[in-house]
Amino acid sequence: MRKTFVIYLLMLLITVGSFSQETYNNCNQAMDLCPLQTYSVNNIAANKTFCPTCEDDFTFCFTANNTIWFKFTTNTYGGIGTVNFSNLVFQNGTGQGSALQATVFDASVPCQADSYIAMGNCESAGSANFNLTVDTLLPNTTYFLVVSGDMGSASAAECTFDISVTGDAVDRSAAAIQLDNTVTSVCEGQTYTAIAYPQNCPENSTFKWYVNSVFVAETPDPFFQASDLFDGDVITVETDCYAQCSEHVTVTSGPISVYGFPLDAGPDLYLKPGATGQLQAATTATTYNWTPSYHVSDTLALNPYVYPDQTTTYMISATQNGCTQFDYVTVYIDDPLVIPTTFSPNGDGINDTWEIGGVSAYPNCFVQIFDRWGQELFQATGYNDKKAWDGTYKDGEAAEGVYFYIVKLRDTENKEYKGSITLIR
Repeated sequence: MRKTFVIYLLMLLITVGSFSQETYNNCNQAMDLCPLQTYSVNNIAANKTFCPTCEDDFTFCFTANNTIWFKFTTNTYGGIGTVNFSNLVFQNGTGQGSALQATVFDASVPCQADSYIAMGNCESAGSANFNLTVDTLLPNTTYFLVVSGDMGSASAAECTFDISVTGDAVDRSAAAIQLDNTVTSVCEGQTYTAIAYPQNCPENSTFKWYVNSVFVAETPDPFFQASDLFDGDVITVETDCYAQCSEHVTVTSGPISVYGFPLDAGPDLYLKPGATGQLQAATTATTYNWTPSYHVSDTLALNPYVYPDQTTTYMISATQNGCTQFDYVTVYIDDPLVIPTTFSPNGDGINDTWEIGGVSAYPNCFVQIFDRWGQELFQATGYNDKKAWDGTYKDGEAAEGVYFYIVKLRDTENKEYKGSITLIR
């Protein structure tokens, strides 16, 4: 007895499970039919929603009994669309109908019956494979498809079947993406801009970019920039078209020409004050120019002579095949003095005096120290480590802060230095 009850209970559970409604029983949850894909569906245990303007309140071709809902979206062209029904298998209940009813709606207000407009032919007694064909589907439009069972003497037909949508109106093979092919070259180090143009591709997703098949960026807009490309690199872009039933499209550019040429401004130079040196630049370019132009013998020469009076960085710009490159060289002027900008006379034996490197070579040099108001605090002739300022003034300590100096060499060089010192205690 117990075994019989268990078997009965299992059969009951299986029976109840087999009659559960599908989610697409409701128009607001209509199943999306992607083009050229076949779906196995059914209207078993489906019901009807009936009220003024409700989803099933229509009388086109047939009266709804137990409806299920589908929808599909046309491409950017529109035209002819066909909904295909095949492999129909009906339930064989006593007094139960044995045919399907189906039609396509254009709904300006989705799932509101008074906005429906019937499209194409209507099937009211489909007991074997059949099609619904609409010749005038608009582009980029979502249409609804309703399927119901024909009413028998006791109940409406319930059926499992396969469904698909085909035709020019839903064919998405025209969806594509192209790259701007007017720019195929770039100068070395300059920014290359790639522009993608989706075609027949509504509601596209973000754009993914690859250089030589390596993912490098994802952008919301169809633009990509890179300044580190090499000669022969290729760029690929991909995106998905259509929000529902997306169509993946991709395209790869041809090899990009990256033009460059050798350019070397040469090694840095180290000169004594008043000396002349020659720059040692090298390049294959035939056009070049040096800046700044002062203290340069010929700014249009590849290896001009320079004689700056202070340390100077020169830039050479060279042009070839419409591309311009730059390089730099510094000419250092050896300064006879190393003048510190800070010292800390705090008695720790480290940096307690303001010592000027190289000053011993100028025994007649004259040094003055001033405060910010121009009052002289210190002076010495023949300044050296023993005479170095220790941060005092009139037998007292000068306050922490900024002071100013003048150093006059007055020996073999008639040169004067001015600047500031920060005293830290």
